[in-house]
Amino acid sequence: MATHDVRNQPPPLEDYNLFDQDPALVEGLAREGAGWAEPDLRALGQRAGSPEAIAWGFDANAHPPVLRTHDRFGNRIDRVDYHPSYHQLMAVAVAHDLHAGPWQADAPSGAHVARAAGFYLWSQVEAGHGCPISMTYSVLPALRPAPDLLALWQPRLTSLRYDPTDGPAGAKTGALAGMAMTEKQGGSDVRANTTSAVRSEDEGWYRLTGHKWFCSAPMGDLFLVLAQAPEGLTCFALPRWSPDGSRNRVCLQRLKDKLGNRSNASSEIELDGAWAEPLGPLGRGVATIIEMVNHTRLDCVIGAAAGMRQAVAQAAHHAAHRHAFGRRLADQPLMVNVLADLAVESEAATVTMLRLAGAYDRAGGVEHEARFRRLAAAVAKYWVCKRQPPLVAEALECMGGNGFIEESILPRLFRESPLNGIWEGSGNVICLDVLRAMERQPESVEAFFRELDRARGADHRLDRAIDDLRTQLGQPGDREAGARRMVENMALALQGALLVRYGHPAVADAFCASRLAGDGGQAFGTLPAGLDLAAIVERATPKVG
Repeated sequence: MATHDVRNQPPPLEDYNLFDQDPALVEGLAREGAGWAEPDLRALGQRAGSPEAIAWGFDANAHPPVLRTHDRFGNRIDRVDYHPSYHQLMAVAVAHDLHAGPWQADAPSGAHVARAAGFYLWSQVEAGHGCPISMTYSVLPALRPAPDLLALWQPRLTSLRYDPTDGPAGAKTGALAGMAMTEKQGGSDVRANTTSAVRSEDEGWYRLTGHKWFCSAPMGDLFLVLAQAPEGLTCFALPRWSPDGSRNRVCLQRLKDKLGNRSNASSEIELDGAWAEPLGPLGRGVATIIEMVNHTRLDCVIGAAAGMRQAVAQAAHHAAHRHAFGRRLADQPLMVNVLADLAVESEAATVTMLRLAGAYDRAGGVEHEARFRRLAAAVAKYWVCKRQPPLVAEALECMGGNGFIEESILPRLFRESPLNGIWEGSGNVICLDVLRAMERQPESVEAFFRELDRARGADHRLDRAIDDLRTQLGQPGDREAGARRMVENMALALQGALLVRYGHPAVADAFCASRLAGDGGQAFGTLPAGLDLAAIVERATPKVG
């Protein structure tokens, strides 16, 4: 039509390298000991910015998984069918070892950081498929208490070939893992679980009977499940298929109709005498799954940082090409302030994520890192995940009505944004875990402050924040009621210390002014005067073409 002349629309944000266009990621990779992974991550970053991969993300969410409980003859099959794009996303993730990199026999130093960077990059394409990738990564170290199970499953779970075949794991080229911990009456209070475990004397295994409210990745090959044995709550390894090649007695009842994460299936399952093997000491189920939870919490931080980075990239790209009132949005002071504020938050999350992943790499040989990780993992999980929803909402608003449209990707990012704050412990659960760590492992508090003190003297606002935090933690009284404020202050001090030491000077200055000195407002876009906002926005804006 003669009137249809499209003007003043930004070009699609595609055909760019997500790795090269993320200075905080590139700088942190080498700093945290994984510079050797740069070639592979650069290739993954290019793939992530390709039109093909971006289309996979949209298609996998437009065509969510479908539950098939029975075949056409009435036989129970309990199968979930996924769109081909979901399988493409999974295949790339597995090929780049995002599910098992640190657990490979030849894994080099810095493998957790390299894997975190890759998971961060590929999650920006589509987050839902990351669930089985994350579960597999987290389940592998939890198998260590059972050497026979580890020997049986590790070669399959670390395979670099993605095999979605619905059949016995022994006949497949690769395998993936999931978990089913929570029940409808308990949620985070897993000790309230009612699923029973009865030893079958003639088989030497246990038979599990009960209902699980959330089963992640129901098409996985191996699941960690909590059940009540006579000795108490115990963790079990439950395969999807029995050793004789028959289907284990696990019935998929329904798929969850979720706010976001729609490409991935989460289900309710019924265990009807399903056979399983104990993992770890009987009656010590919670202690057994702690190692798994520690790694899934890291992935919640990575996933939140990834969602923030993608949202900021989309908003900055839009503002760089869109004009209003005679000039680019990116040149208008109010928009510059908003974009800079969002970029500061995103970079703080990225730096925190990389430092935390580095602690996972070094925890086995450096006592400080192990102690720091214990507290920092929970603190980062709480705060970074809390910041994702408001950041994505503000990024969407930067794009106006265009951001509200599904084709922009922002609605998907927004629906996804609360997930990381809920999964593996919602805010209150995490804050209680921080209090528990401080009480039972006071050396973790010392390690946390040792990390903060490494940045002392570089910025007086940070120094004051560290001193105030010490005072707060030393005050008597009911800590539980004020735990959220305390953990928030811990997170802000940590992020400030990391940015002062490692971040871009303009970003560190803006963070300290707004988050530590209190010169910023409550909403994004309220950074105080006197900061180099243009440099911050320039650093955060992808360069396409």
